Amino acid sequence: MFNQLNLKASDFGNDFLWGVVTAAAQNEGAAKIGGRGPSIWDEFARKVGKIKSGHQPTVACDFYHRYKDDLLLVKALGFRVFRFSISWSRILPEGTGKVNPEGILFYHQVIDECLQLGLIPFVTLYHWDLPLALEKQGGWTSTHMLKWFTRYVQVCVKEFGDKVKHWIVLNEPMGFTSLGYMIGKHAPGKIGLSNFLPAVHNAVMAQAEGGRIIRTHVSGAVIGTSFSCSEIIPFTQSEKDRAAAKRIDILLNRLFIEPALGLGYPSDDFLLMDKLYLHNKAWKYKERMHFDFDFIGLQNYFPVVVKYNAMIPIIQATDVSAKRRKQPVTDMGWEINPNSFYNIIEQFAAYKGVKKIIISESGAYFKDKLVAGVINDQQRIDYYQQFLQALLKAQKNKLPVAGYFAWTLMDNFEWSEGYHAKFGLVHVDFTTQLRTVKASGHWFRQFLAQ
Repeated sequence: MFNQLNLKASDFGNDFLWGVVTAAAQNEGAAKIGGRGPSIWDEFARKVGKIKSGHQPTVACDFYHRYKDDLLLVKALGFRVFRFSISWSRILPEGTGKVNPEGILFYHQVIDECLQLGLIPFVTLYHWDLPLALEKQGGWTSTHMLKWFTRYVQVCVKEFGDKVKHWIVLNEPMGFTSLGYMIGKHAPGKIGLSNFLPAVHNAVMAQAEGGRIIRTHVSGAVIGTSFSCSEIIPFTQSEKDRAAAKRIDILLNRLFIEPALGLGYPSDDFLLMDKLYLHNKAWKYKERMHFDFDFIGLQNYFPVVVKYNAMIPIIQATDVSAKRRKQPVTDMGWEINPNSFYNIIEQFAAYKGVKKIIISESGAYFKDKLVAGVINDQQRIDYYQQFLQALLKAQKNKLPVAGYFAWTLMDNFEWSEGYHAKFGLVHVDFTTQLRTVKASGHWFRQFLAQ
């Protein structure tokens, strides 16, 4: 039925994990139901001009009420893993203090349904939706952040640790610290180094401490954390462009992985890292920032091509867009480059302490058209085929790739893009909540059945 490029799921081996991903803030809805407290995204979405078309995550995909049907879709498409996140404010409405029994019950029901269907529940503890009550006290910039996070993780592992063995501590810490606490594009909308530097340090500490708590309380746990990453390519081979690319590589790729591996913060004579080190007195915390993860998750969507720009403070670099370079792009304007996907896997695999790599998100937004009940998203199929070919090459070259999770199960609330950017294998009509499996979903079902 589909052009397979001679690609089969069995090529990756029987133990390879095939999964699909959702996130609480993007899918659950039920924002004011079941005892849930508000998150930073509920508040941010109410601010004029922050989310395209004024969209809000109040209902989203209504996964809260439709999880049984949606998990049946995961099973029907042939996936083995369902990766989802727990909403901190559904568990602890005030961020700390009293536990919400309705929230606990909901996640027990989701986990039990996964297990009944033969799906592996893969739980992400933090996927960007900090309780608003904690943000009012400083959020990720607060000196109390590690105490709050520890309490939250302890509640989760105590409740779900006998059923859930696969855990991801943080989702894309560089994403939520830079977009939320440096440039203000995402919730909570803070700006400046005075917010970014403590937020980074607290996230680095939290990912390690979360790992230690899981290890202590969950027998047989498989523990990871996920990183956004991009191959950084200098625009020219000039000394200034190569130095600029090195600075951006520190920020986008090295900043969170190296402390986790016990290497401390990267430096390489980069002024921003000197500021980070001094601001957070990092010499005190090198050991506490280290945790021996069983795997790392990589989430790669595009490479970044960098050139020197003296007008940009501190980093003195700017990116050269894929459009300007006449490269193929998704409808987000992100470059489609499977060779770069391979290269970034190789880059992270080179770290001595990395045992396994799971591609914990991968996917693409294209402008789907629903015609007579059918969505023929051939561009998305082509995208997945190219990236899976690159992944198979990585495996054949002995890079430790152990799984691939598609982003995402269904179209959802895509942060500042609202409901416009559609990454799903399943189309959602947000008026009726009708689900329609796209051609890419049918492709995955056929691919995984082989």
